Amino acid sequence: MQQLEVHIGSHELPGELALVPHARGLVVFAHGRGGSRLSQRNRLVADILHGYRLVTLQFDLLTESEAADRHKVFDIDLLGRRVAMALQWARSDDRTARLGTGLFGASTGAAAALSAAARHPGWVTSVVSRGGRPDLAAAQLPRVQSPTLLIVGGHDTEMLQFNRGAMRLMQCESRLEVVPGATHLFEQPGAIETVAHLAGSWFTNHLPLRVQ
Repeated sequence: MQQLEVHIGSHELPGELALVPHARGLVVFAHGRGGSRLSQRNRLVADILHGYRLVTLQFDLLTESEAADRHKVFDIDLLGRRVAMALQWARSDDRTARLGTGLFGASTGAAAALSAAARHPGWVTSVVSRGGRPDLAAAQLPRVQSPTLLIVGGHDTEMLQFNRGAMRLMQCESRLEVVPGATHLFEQPGAIETVAHLAGSWFTNHLPLRVQ
């Protein structure tokens, strides 16, 4: 595996591209409030996805100054545009341009991922949300065409309600997976690994080998 530092878009947002041999697809991470490409949970998920022969692109959706602005942290339109910017970057880079691309979003990042998927259906082949707030992209959900997996902890009662409500708005293939005993951050032993394997299976079942 080869890990490279990259910079995304006009804001030069820092990111990390992890290339794997004989890649089957690409997964772009959309980190939510409080998350970053440096978090141990996200790195663990990425490591497991590499085992599914998936290239990963992790980057911060906001600059340091923007991340301190609560309004921008919850500006789903802005976050969705940043995800789309990363998708555009991946489509123009020789190392990733021919790979089908999935989105993995957590918290507000899940709403951003779904917003980007709705606006660019030809760019996104599948979406996975981990403890996400898809309801924050409610206006966009009926337009999402990418098969979407919503993963929620069994003890995360509020998120379960948000995700069930969001599913009722979606017209694409969608599924809700509840991880028994897990809370919002999936901190229980084995919980985040369960999330990663659910995501890996979803992506590999829906990502084509190559985009024609």
